[in-house]
Amino acid sequence: MKYTQLPNTTLEVSKICLGTMTWGQQNSEAEGHAQLDLALEKGINFVDTAEMYSVPGNPKTQGSTERIIGSWLAKTGNRDKIILTSKITGPNRFFEHIRKNLDFSKEALTDAIHKSLERLQTDYLDLYQLHWPERGVNIFGTREYKHNGKWEDNIAEVIDRLEDFVRQGKIRHIGLSNETPWGVMRYMEEARKGKTKMISVQNSYNLLNRRDEAGLSEVLLRENIGYLPYSPLAFGQLSGKYLNGAKPENARVTLFPNYSRYQGKASFEATSKYYEIAKKHNLSLPQMALAFVRQQPFVTSTIIGATTLDQLSENIESVHVTLSEEILKEINAVHSEIPNPAP
Repeated sequence: MKYTQLPNTTLEVSKICLGTMTWGQQNSEAEGHAQLDLALEKGINFVDTAEMYSVPGNPKTQGSTERIIGSWLAKTGNRDKIILTSKITGPNRFFEHIRKNLDFSKEALTDAIHKSLERLQTDYLDLYQLHWPERGVNIFGTREYKHNGKWEDNIAEVIDRLEDFVRQGKIRHIGLSNETPWGVMRYMEEARKGKTKMISVQNSYNLLNRRDEAGLSEVLLRENIGYLPYSPLAFGQLSGKYLNGAKPENARVTLFPNYSRYQGKASFEATSKYYEIAKKHNLSLPQMALAFVRQQPFVTSTIIGATTLDQLSENIESVHVTLSEEILKEINAVHSEIPNPAP
């Protein structure tokens, strides 16, 4: 495994982070435990979860992923061997089963953090993230930004609330998720005034969605903020398993057709071209896609997810794949022809 320092901390994290959002629906508790065992064996020390998991959101399974991690921690005593992150759910009418008020108020943060700690059977989280902003932004497949003037800037107050939990020792560091360049810089403005700095941003990033390169990447590099890309295989699209009309049994999009963000016509065209590049250079498409993400200079640790141990093992081994300038040139040629088909 390869490791790097999480910016603005003393934490050394593996270059691959274990994503867990399928545990509780697509994966059982035993399978989640097996994935954690394998990940730890292969050197992964970074584990990401959220209070809303597993996905898709469901009142019957909400919190199941954290409970699975918690039972593993209780069974193994491995809390000191992992760097553990979680997130508070932002406003969204589909998740009102979690809490009446889905915001970042003191009451909501208290409820979310305490319940996550209880489910995870731990006293603290190494990194706690705002899953998506309270204000409306163009994320989750929405290309254009539509301004909504109803939101009142409360970012300074949100940081103050999070700082209380840092002082209490319940969270060590704070970060963002599904955030825009403006949002990140707004938080940095408060950090320059002396408030606690958001150390990381967790956004979707992959060969089919490189839009963060256009504006956010400069912010990350100049402000020394970690980047934790999720969906590096685009919900499995960049495994190639959906090509030629295939609908593999028990695959995410087969089970949950509404997860079709990466399955538009242009995405399939681009995926086919990336598949040919990987084949030409004797690489698997998943390992090429993951290596591409890992090699970006603004990427700290790539969040991978898998539903089988074989998938997980292959994804982890991508840490040893380095793409040549020739391969990168071919990838960028496809990107120029079909840019960001699934933002």
